[in-house]
Amino acid sequence: MAKEVIVYGADWCPSCKRLIEKLNTEGIAFEYRDVEQAEIGNEHLGIAGNNIPEGKRGIPTIVVDGEMQVYPDDEWLKSRLDFTSDQTPDTKVHDVVMVGAGPASLAAAIYTTREDLDTVLYEKGVVGGLASITDWVDNYPGYPDGISGMDLGENLRKQAERFGAQIELGEVTGIKTADGLVELETTDGPVKAKAALVATGSDYKRLGVPGEDDYYARGVHFCATCDGAFYRDKRLVVVGGGNSAVQEAMFLTKFATKIDMLVRGDKMRASEVLQHDLEKFKDKITVHFNTSTDEIVGDGKLVTGVKGTKNGKQELFETDGVFVFIGLKPNTGFLAGTSVELDDIGLIKTNDKLETAIPGVFAAGDVRSGATMQIASAIGEGATAALRIREYLEELAR
Repeated sequence: MAKEVIVYGADWCPSCKRLIEKLNTEGIAFEYRDVEQAEIGNEHLGIAGNNIPEGKRGIPTIVVDGEMQVYPDDEWLKSRLDFTSDQTPDTKVHDVVMVGAGPASLAAAIYTTREDLDTVLYEKGVVGGLASITDWVDNYPGYPDGISGMDLGENLRKQAERFGAQIELGEVTGIKTADGLVELETTDGPVKAKAALVATGSDYKRLGVPGEDDYYARGVHFCATCDGAFYRDKRLVVVGGGNSAVQEAMFLTKFATKIDMLVRGDKMRASEVLQHDLEKFKDKITVHFNTSTDEIVGDGKLVTGVKGTKNGKQELFETDGVFVFIGLKPNTGFLAGTSVELDDIGLIKTNDKLETAIPGVFAAGDVRSGATMQIASAIGEGATAALRIREYLEELAR
């Protein structure tokens, strides 16, 4: 008997598109409900905001035979739904498997597929990576008026797929070599390749303060484009003083009536251009320098405030939600226990050919030690990695 599946989402939500694509790929029938419609939005808040202990607010939300989950991951989905792809193990030896489908991998895939190399990409989150959940990209060459992160990620994806790249929505949990091949453990089973590219990028850092985990998705967020629309006519706190914090705070003014920006230091770390742009929003954004974030408090269901210390004095910032942008951490946890070498902050060490300590395994983009953490440079490294992989495969064939 088919299960009843309902998905709550919105057109502007990259993670919603990823979930819908996953369900379509697996042949799972579902009903889609757009939370941008007032009646559906109220319905969603009713089930995901008020009537369950977790009280989570966010999309995508999925309901399977009455059981609800906000931000469902592959493990949760597979335990509730019948995924046909899991029943067909991938026994083929691919030319190259790429871990992650952000700008570096997508650029690399354009090059490898044009060389007729069998290329598979595994992505556990959103195709396009953090770039796709960035509101607006103004510094990528070739777009004089800028481009939305979602559109940039989608353009890269379409180009890679046009040349034959295969993108799988799943997670790589381990990597090793065996019998001269690279073997990757994935949520779909083991996958073998002659070479691999690790381009898993970074994820958002957390504050590590009381209340942050308790109120995650119940007022604590790390993606403005994903969750900002839930705070129309509300008051918000943004934590951070770098480029991302400034960009996302300005984006959130589309929804919020008032934003308190908490900056730990005595000045912004954001670029001069962004600081100048921030001045245009001073009617909505108040910047608090020398202000630490000590605790996130709430009523047991949702966030109600942030406790901080400003110039040595404790202060409570009343708010309906908190968006945290204090930097990035590399997605290299799955490499624990392997011979891949990491630097002090967990980035992958490579040689000048972008090779890691494991033969046949390369790294590129934001996850690589020495990377500049820019979309343009990640794409350049992806192209370079593709050329180095081709050279490696040619050497293997001799």
